[in-house]
Amino acid sequence: MVKIDLHTHSTRSDGLDTPSDLIANAAKAGLDVIALTDHDTVSGWDEARGKAIELGIGFVPGIEVTSVSDIERHGRKVRLSVHLLAYLPDPDHKALEIVLGDTVATREARGRAIVEKLAEQIPITWEMVLDHLDKGATIGRPAIADTLVTMGLVPDRSAAFDYYLSTDGPFYVSHSTVSTLEAIGLIRASGGVPVIAHPLKGVGPDTDPEDLPVDHFEEMIANGLQGVEVYHRDVPETARKWLHELATKHDLVVTGSSDYHGVSGKPNQLGENTTSQEMLDRIVSLGTGTKPSL
Repeated sequence: MVKIDLHTHSTRSDGLDTPSDLIANAAKAGLDVIALTDHDTVSGWDEARGKAIELGIGFVPGIEVTSVSDIERHGRKVRLSVHLLAYLPDPDHKALEIVLGDTVATREARGRAIVEKLAEQIPITWEMVLDHLDKGATIGRPAIADTLVTMGLVPDRSAAFDYYLSTDGPFYVSHSTVSTLEAIGLIRASGGVPVIAHPLKGVGPDTDPEDLPVDHFEEMIANGLQGVEVYHRDVPETARKWLHELATKHDLVVTGSSDYHGVSGKPNQLGENTTSQEMLDRIVSLGTGTKPSL
């Protein structure tokens, strides 16, 4: 059986493997096809593609695009962070390039603000965070987590996110970015295939399906969403069934991926969830912005 993993990260965003090391580790893990989907950047594509060709495994270029959606739940407005996996977009599409650049700048401003809050209680500096990033890498909270690990304040990234970087913790800073519907439109305009990443990951086992945000998903689909990442370690079984039914109803692409961040990054391991050849073929037929190496 062909093993296909369509969601991974390198040091060009918040992963711990260089693009070349990521591909080498994918080959060691027995993968046949891998996608690089760094946050809001395409800077690792060329290096990853070259290594994939050298090692004889398939490569799919992608981006994990950061977006936000405002929805109404139980009579109140809620802001959701929605990540979209954009497969095979044109990296030179100007409108998408501008939005990605703005998002990267917003990420840096947010990171600085978090560090400023942390510095009120611990001896952390922005320069220390930059030491944990490759030059030109997209900045995110994981780099701050790595700094806290180096400082000896936590044993690993997960522990850093449990307290210091928790979304409901004292150091959290929100950030503004492109709306989800606009991001979907930009991905489609660039020839890319938008697939929502790890949807409904906060859903509990006792959640009533009637309470899930079907209107939000239907709106995304009506505006061009083409797939859902159903098989991901953060998507519980309850949500998977619901998402699969939604995908069947709308004939969406269904993917499964690891969301790998490096051997010592998140616990996610390469190939722990995979995508079928049929679904990869659909993505390749839908994407017109750039070519995979298969």
